[in-house]
Amino acid sequence: MHNLLAGKRIVITGAARGLGFEFAKAIAQQGAHVILCDILSDRLQQSITQLRQAGLTADGFNLDIADPEAIAHVFQQIGQQGNIDGLVNNAALATGVGGKTLDEYDLNLWDRVMTVNVRGTWLVTKAALPFLRQSRNAKIVNIASDTALWGAPKLMAYVASKGAIISMTRSMARELGTHRICVNAIAPGLTKVEATEYVPVERHQFYENGRAIQGEQKPEDVTGTVLYLLSPMADFVTGQLIPVNGGFVFN
Repeated sequence: MHNLLAGKRIVITGAARGLGFEFAKAIAQQGAHVILCDILSDRLQQSITQLRQAGLTADGFNLDIADPEAIAHVFQQIGQQGNIDGLVNNAALATGVGGKTLDEYDLNLWDRVMTVNVRGTWLVTKAALPFLRQSRNAKIVNIASDTALWGAPKLMAYVASKGAIISMTRSMARELGTHRICVNAIAPGLTKVEATEYVPVERHQFYENGRAIQGEQKPEDVTGTVLYLLSPMADFVTGQLIPVNGGFVFN
């Protein structure tokens, strides 16, 4: 157990599995009280139990970030228990949104991706903000994607949504700097987690062969950057985008 984030209360959305769970575990291992939020209620409870059995401090809430009323209700409950020192906006719709060209996308899918990935990130941040303002040197880490940096084809709604996350990060940083809230984004590459099992083998190989550091990307390759951005070491870092992808794209 380390103490980089000792005493901090940090909320992670999309935390029941995949990168979100790995973020939650790594953050908890650094002494923080983690609050996991996810739409997958059964998996969420399993993940909370797993963290607690490892001696870590974790709570959680079932949350659909496409539901504004649910967001407001959950963060009201979180805020009643104390300030929020950090927020990781990880929840996003990725499964089933690729494989179509821009003229094959239908309106409902486009709107669903934007509702969850863009509007959801904004509404979660908005709901957390009163409690982040009450903390000293609070941190927000938005999870973008390197697909928005190289323009991945047949994935336009997702790419556009992650491009919006990058732009929103910069605007948030300008607005929230007066409150000593740092807002940054990371852009992971394609990472080997349960949520990316649907991605064709050819796309995985395309990434693995195209990186400056060749090979597959694992969750532990990403978590360290999130820990840094949440920590006191990053108290004067804001509005930045850090690609974490083994050099598949450079920023």
